[in-house]
Amino acid sequence: MRPVDLAREHGLSAQAVRNYEDAGILPPADRSDTGYRLYTPVHAQALRTFLTLRRGHGYRDAAAIMRAVHGGETETVFRLVDAAHVALAADRETRTEVASALGALSGPVPAPVGSFTVGELAHRLGVHAATLRAWETEGILRPGRDRATGYRVYGPETVRDAEIARQLRRGGYPLPRVARFLDTVRGAGGTDELDRFLRTWQERITTRGRNLVAGAAHLDEYLVMCEKDGTR
Repeated sequence: MRPVDLAREHGLSAQAVRNYEDAGILPPADRSDTGYRLYTPVHAQALRTFLTLRRGHGYRDAAAIMRAVHGGETETVFRLVDAAHVALAADRETRTEVASALGALSGPVPAPVGSFTVGELAHRLGVHAATLRAWETEGILRPGRDRATGYRVYGPETVRDAEIARQLRRGGYPLPRVARFLDTVRGAGGTDELDRFLRTWQERITTRGRNLVAGAAHLDEYLVMCEKDGTR
């Protein structure tokens, strides 16, 4: 097969296929008497495997997996595959924690009005000022500073975060989990957008999981072909 024959299946250019070989993603091809690359079904499967792996692992790790296969570094292959699944499991767990934390909110968070000093906010929440400072240290709260006095000033968004943190702490959530949850709330644009954000997050996790499974299937087939062909 010519480079263009491999490229056509995936909508690639022939040059892209040659680049993949030069990068070690495809095994070295034999050459014709005139110097043209001669590809085989093994190369075709290598390209399918890489492109499928890339959807779940990203370009860099997918390329590293293919190079490890061609270098006979079996342990590296499986270490890279395992690492992707570990990362996905951690992402899934974090998403579950955030969703659980959202459900732990005992009711709607009161809409904050105006700004507060540390003492005023502590009184509003029924906590000690030292508690608010501890939450700031953990990254839960991000108060501003009064330009004239240098004192902490808690604006509407920070008051909202404090209200959420108080309810989560009442639900028994440790400070690091409260901090992670609030980072997600901020990234989602507030609690009103969080449900949509969580759905999108779950869809992304599911899609990556399917892509990892598909990549593993192609990789297993490719490993078998390489063993029979003596490519590695």
